[in-house]
Amino acid sequence: MALSVIITTYNEEDNIRGVLETVQWADEIMVVDSFSTDATVAIAKEYTDFVVQRAYQGPADQKNWAIPQVAHPWILLLDADERVTPELRAEVEGYLAKEQVEEDAFWIGRRNFFLGQEVRYSGWQGDAVVRFFRRDRCRYNEKQVHEEIELDGLKVGRLGAKMIHNTYKDMSHYLDKVRRYAKWSAQDYAAKTKRVGAYHLLGKPIFRFFKHYVVQQGFRDGRLGLILSLILAWSVFLRYVYLLEQRKKP
Repeated sequence: MALSVIITTYNEEDNIRGVLETVQWADEIMVVDSFSTDATVAIAKEYTDFVVQRAYQGPADQKNWAIPQVAHPWILLLDADERVTPELRAEVEGYLAKEQVEEDAFWIGRRNFFLGQEVRYSGWQGDAVVRFFRRDRCRYNEKQVHEEIELDGLKVGRLGAKMIHNTYKDMSHYLDKVRRYAKWSAQDYAAKTKRVGAYHLLGKPIFRFFKHYVVQQGFRDGRLGLILSLILAWSVFLRYVYLLEQRKKP
């Protein structure tokens, strides 16, 4: 069976070459760019002729549009900051070589790196995403944040090998994304949050910090674990601040 790779991008000139070099073995590579203003598109065209630009409405919308555009029945969908390891390639190719595969999709674990350090705890230790799947069976839900493949009715497996995830370029990049995701998350939570009170602005952020730093052992990641746990708690606080802001607009 043949494989199509899909990579979604926006201003990823620092990352795009790295991911493309790890998937040159695929039968088809599609890059879907959201009108980058840097050299992302030019670099991508060095590796594949299948580069298209499309206005960005949201992560799920972009991926759901791309999925039926590719030619092959199996898809490996990646972000520009992810890397396919030789072990992961071998496992994917092993499934593609089979006459019949029972599963419709597969979870892939990720080894996450930030500020030059692998984050082994802090809630990131179990990080996994469904990225290897059948083109004609899988689509993303419409969430603005942490969109996922809809798994109801599907048979889902898990690959043993992990991909590398170079999460953020620097702290400014991370904080920008936290703020952006908090705004999107406010949209996702609007319908199920009738009134924003102290529980949302204080209780939930405190619980999030406790969850990441204590329950999920962020303290074992040292200073970085403390920083991440505090920022993740702050992101919950921001979500409800943005929700309040949205509700005060005419």
